[in-house]
Amino acid sequence: MESLRIATVLGARPQFVKAAPLSRRLASAADITEVLLHTGQHYDHEMSDLFFSQLGLPQPAEHLGVGSGSHGAQTGEMLERVEAVLLATSPDAVMVYGDTNSTLAGALAAAKLRIPIFHVEAGLRSFNRGMPEEINRVVTDHLAELLLCPSDLAVDNLAAEGITNGVAQVGDLMRDTLEWSLAAVEDEEAVLDRFEVVPGGYSLVTIHRPSNTDDPARFVRIMAALETLGAEQPVLFPVHPRTRGVVEAGSVDGTVRLLPPLGHLDLLVLAKHAGIGLTDSGGLQKELYWLETPAVTLRSETEWPETIAAGWNRLGGDSTEEIVAAARAAEGDRPSRPELYGDGRAAEHIEEVLRDWRAAGG
Repeated sequence: MESLRIATVLGARPQFVKAAPLSRRLASAADITEVLLHTGQHYDHEMSDLFFSQLGLPQPAEHLGVGSGSHGAQTGEMLERVEAVLLATSPDAVMVYGDTNSTLAGALAAAKLRIPIFHVEAGLRSFNRGMPEEINRVVTDHLAELLLCPSDLAVDNLAAEGITNGVAQVGDLMRDTLEWSLAAVEDEEAVLDRFEVVPGGYSLVTIHRPSNTDDPARFVRIMAALETLGAEQPVLFPVHPRTRGVVEAGSVDGTVRLLPPLGHLDLLVLAKHAGIGLTDSGGLQKELYWLETPAVTLRSETEWPETIAAGWNRLGGDSTEEIVAAARAAEGDRPSRPELYGDGRAAEHIEEVLRDWRAAGG
């Protein structure tokens, strides 16, 4: 049997984190060949190149250089460029991750060319169609042939939409990456010293979702909450490129420390030792959970409701007062923490699913 040839479409920081353990594993497989396509959705050194080096990801075979833009323009340009590569290389399947514009473009390009699609992190739902990420993940799931789910709830979400074929619960690749990455950190104390903080004595914030950054009034309310919390202990805010212009256009008092985007290892160490994490990132919600750091999600819903049910994550809602109240509640007693999202061997489980698909005639 010939090697299974997979074109993997990546473009954003969370996708590099998810892809790393599987790509490292497939690189040593004799019967599976993976070729990475980088759309260029995230192109800053701290958001792209540094992640490849820190995570041990193979360098992309193709860098499409799309860059930023409106959702329609960016997705359209990605679709055109991904399609050209797929036509030139004729892979057996296309793998996409998560819910970004790169995900949707890769899935649409493959679907138009009748190439099977493998969707990693399938089945997530926030049930808010106002979020572009929700549209991306729903469309991709309905196009995919293999749906690789991180949880039982994700499987149930797909079944509720009539999707049952090709579905597998494999766990979450970010758990694999977390354990590998923490083992790679040589001196956690040195990282804290560099940022002049002590364990439990600061809050960590990340904001990048359009629902927060593209709504000036909402962003002002979030910043007001951070300034209130910052009066009690330092707030570290590594600023995502999407957020940079919004922050620079407003006024931030000295209680919130604005930082450049951080490398993966620095961010993990800060997340591990923070007193609380406040974020609109789906990935960081899970990492905070695994690291036993209380979280506040700076949204009114989450695609990771299991973390809410476990008592380690709270929704920040839509007002300054709600965010502050959620943060103070999160700083209270810490409940027991059930294991969520797999056993840290998702890459191994996905590799097995890929081989089963090939053996079944895929």
